[in-house]
Amino acid sequence: MSIYTLDASTLHNLAGEIGALPPRPHHSALLEVANRIRPGCTFRYALNRGGWYRPGGIIQPDGTRIADNLESWAKAELAICDGDMHELAERHAGSGLLATRHTGRTHYFVAPYGPAPADFLQLEIEELQEVLDRKLIDASSPPEDLQELTEPILPETLEAQAVAAPRYLFRRLIDMRQTVARIAASDARNAGLPRLLSEWTHSSAAARGHFCDHWIVALREHQDRYRNPVVSASLVSRHARELKPFQWNPDLAGVEMCAQLQAFDRAAGYVSAWYAHLVAGTITPPKVAYAVARDLEAGFRYLPDTEAALIRNWVAAPYSA
Repeated sequence: MSIYTLDASTLHNLAGEIGALPPRPHHSALLEVANRIRPGCTFRYALNRGGWYRPGGIIQPDGTRIADNLESWAKAELAICDGDMHELAERHAGSGLLATRHTGRTHYFVAPYGPAPADFLQLEIEELQEVLDRKLIDASSPPEDLQELTEPILPETLEAQAVAAPRYLFRRLIDMRQTVARIAASDARNAGLPRLLSEWTHSSAAARGHFCDHWIVALREHQDRYRNPVVSASLVSRHARELKPFQWNPDLAGVEMCAQLQAFDRAAGYVSAWYAHLVAGTITPPKVAYAVARDLEAGFRYLPDTEAALIRNWVAAPYSA
């Protein structure tokens, strides 16, 4: 199965259907749409990541919309003023125009389609809410250039009142198997991800559920200095909010170490979660791994053979995903 067989028209229709849905707390209508993407693939909610925003548009004080895109409007207005920012500021100084922003959360949905850790689809949907941001032009400190107009350092901010209903925006649909293969081949910095996925198949966790029951993969795309597309990946735990850091001390060993590992796994909901968080570079500190390795050398046998082999390999060649 490959998500890349979906043509542009199908993806466009999917994005339109999702964008027409009003957001709901449990995303039931969105899931109904998602579950028609591939027969036999059932999407389930994974997690959301919020706290980000994007520039919005421009409205008048009475709510009349002037522009949907602040930057495009500013460039067009600046061209009318022959590039003179002072003239632009004077033209609109008494208008009371307000800039908006889109506050957002990204919702992640996953659907396994095979037994391997990377055999899953990941659907990413943004939930946006346009709110008031600031006065467009601060009469006491008018902008000197386009950057100061669109992204002022000290804006005259407003209370973030909603100016439009929340909405969904389709972001992307990923076949993780193909994506992992692509990023591993294109960027050595991502080599840890396929290694972790390979190790997952040999861990006790593999028998207790699918990889995407516990993790999603956050992707970032940018261009290198030669303008070639580069994709970087990082693992995000679906349980991170429930987990607590290890209560570490240099003398932690044996029975006490075993108790901490088991407590961590119980909080995460699966066996060997502490090891996954070690190699993903998130919560388990490397000193735990070295202490466990010392326990193994001392003859303690609180780890299954599979995890004992993984930790020995990690100590011999540490990495982060």
